[in-house]
Amino acid sequence: MAPQRKRYPTRNKPTPRGPLAPEHVSPLPLEVEPAEELPVVEVKSPVRHPILYRKRLGKFDQRARPGDLVRLQLEDGEHFGFGLFNSRAEATIRVLNRTEELPTRAWWERILRQACELRQERLGLDEVANTYRIVHAESDLLPGIVIDRYDNILSAECFSLGMFRRAGELLEILQSQLGTEHWQIVTAPASLETEGFDEPRQASENCPDSTVVQEFGTRFRVNFLQGHKTGFFCDQRENRKRLAEYCAGKSVLDLCCYTGGFSLQASVLGKAADVTGVDLDEDAIAIAKANANLNQQKIRFTHADVFPYMRDMLRNETRYDVVILDPPKLISRRDEFDEGRKKYFDLNRLACQLVKPGGLLLTCSCSGLMPPDEFSKTIAASIPSDRSGSFLYKWGAAGDHPVATHCPETEYLKAYLVQINER
Repeated sequence: MAPQRKRYPTRNKPTPRGPLAPEHVSPLPLEVEPAEELPVVEVKSPVRHPILYRKRLGKFDQRARPGDLVRLQLEDGEHFGFGLFNSRAEATIRVLNRTEELPTRAWWERILRQACELRQERLGLDEVANTYRIVHAESDLLPGIVIDRYDNILSAECFSLGMFRRAGELLEILQSQLGTEHWQIVTAPASLETEGFDEPRQASENCPDSTVVQEFGTRFRVNFLQGHKTGFFCDQRENRKRLAEYCAGKSVLDLCCYTGGFSLQASVLGKAADVTGVDLDEDAIAIAKANANLNQQKIRFTHADVFPYMRDMLRNETRYDVVILDPPKLISRRDEFDEGRKKYFDLNRLACQLVKPGGLLLTCSCSGLMPPDEFSKTIAASIPSDRSGSFLYKWGAAGDHPVATHCPETEYLKAYLVQINER
């Protein structure tokens, strides 16, 4: 254990709101000082979770700056591990490890190598797709960052200041391990509010604004300037293929279709007779139409709010063999839970009525704060009294989005296949 030195701590209190100064968002190296020279943060209430909120912490070393690597110790002085510090955030510490091993550049390289080996060797994703998640935050021991691969481009989304300041070197290491050529870095939508920074997109020289990727042979245009998150949703890859198995010769309605993932696979892999996709995002619909053309598929994509669209279909007595409901995240904070659950109820109430008797509803939630059992209950409650539902399968995210045993929130995606019958 490193020798204990006298510290002159500051009190555990939040820093003022507002964007952090430029020097607090500039890049930091992965190579670090000896452990005994690192700032120390006291942990009052230790937990296994990789995020330590302010209320669980004691005194902060006065030398600690936003984004710094710090050494963690308990109130009795026992070593607790290493983490990334941000006094601005309520999620003040993102824990990297709980061991004596100092996170040097060699440590980061090993963690990234493990992540690559999972996707390429254990899951064999290169055989079925050239787009998948390489780093899934806490599940890959790198809390606060996700990195997706889009063929020759790596796209990182940063949720924590500490990871944002190291993202450039992390991508440099991944490029050497994967042989990719370009990269981009974007910040999460609420990063200014939660972490104190919101930087514009960064990208390698001559990085394309878009690229074409494929999964199971189906091609998709990914637009980095107009797309959400890192550009595309790889987490539903396996579910798109699974659902396609039930679409042969069927009529399919894809609600909140984004850039047409489920719609395209229902048509290309599933050989559906008729596919309609609906989304409120006009840019996403434009990309979805381009994706249909890219695969020479005839799919109707409609720019509309799904609530009035579903009501119109009900009034017109239009029904479908298969309905897909995959809305964006409806619960981002705990105080949004009740309102978000009501939205899920209302969406499913309408969607299940659009399913022909004996047909299928695939209903999804990407809200990590919506537990699977609560989502199941909400779906069950939404089915009208003149109908009944049977859960056939409960799916989650693809294997490149693993669930961390020490971080339940990483099980964020729920995708339930429900058969809808008349009573």
